[in-house]
Amino acid sequence: MLHTDADLAQVLHTGPFHLALRAALAVRGLPLQRVQHHLAGRGVKVGVTSLSYWQQGARRPQRAESLRAVRALEEVLGLPDRSLLRLLDEGDAREAERPAGRSYRSLVEASGVVERLITGLESPVDGGLHTVGHQERVRVGAQRELLGRDSQQVVRAHRDGVDRYLAIHHGDPGCDPSRVRVRAAENCRTGRVRWDAETGVLVAELLFDARLRAGETYLFGYGFEDGTAGPSSEYVRGFSFAGGQYVLQVRFDEQALPVRCRRFSRTSAGAARSARGDLTLSGRHRTVHLVEQGVRPGILGIDWDWA
Repeated sequence: MLHTDADLAQVLHTGPFHLALRAALAVRGLPLQRVQHHLAGRGVKVGVTSLSYWQQGARRPQRAESLRAVRALEEVLGLPDRSLLRLLDEGDAREAERPAGRSYRSLVEASGVVERLITGLESPVDGGLHTVGHQERVRVGAQRELLGRDSQQVVRAHRDGVDRYLAIHHGDPGCDPSRVRVRAAENCRTGRVRWDAETGVLVAELLFDARLRAGETYLFGYGFEDGTAGPSSEYVRGFSFAGGQYVLQVRFDEQALPVRCRRFSRTSAGAARSARGDLTLSGRHRTVHLVEQGVRPGILGIDWDWA
């Protein structure tokens, strides 16, 4: 935490905006309710929730009235003129470098649930990260159930101050997300976990060991232990951003081997499957896999038929 005038001067110089605002509030000793009161005295109306989101980095002031509030914040907090506004300008320049993306709503059938759970974690749906490399291993058990999956992922920040990743697990029909176990591996630890029992969706917060600046990469590993649903017939991964490599491997128990496996892609959750191709199950290791060198926004997956 940044609590001294020297800390504040440093973060006002380096940013990002939300850390500078948080430091200014801490150094001045002003709770958000008092800040809101002082702003109202200057004819500026802004909610405590918005102020909280701004200092967390979950939202950025962008509209004209919000920028007017930031100018007033500089006065209330006794900060140099345009010290906070400058950080917003610099952040916008960095954020302009983020790749074009797609919304969860176009990728995931349970998009409304996903967005609600993410909002409940006070995080923007975007997350401030895009994947540049992802290797995923899925395990299917003797009862044809999804036992679990393991991921090693490399992400790049397209905004300053990102220090966490929201991992989404969507179980098969019958999944009990309250029994799904989140496992943080290298370079991260488990934060808050939220789920929706009806859809079997779980969102887990993975906290990094470092706070990233725009353009920086980060490698981390994590997994989900499931085994709570009925027979599984496919595994899919949605991509909001283009670029990067994705490798998916599915391993089957020797007591439950499928008769046919195929890879496929979809442009959205409601679109027809395309780019289908048969995959050969390796006899010894009982696995199939796909490799996509340059991921496009959309959905990739493997499905299989049981005898």
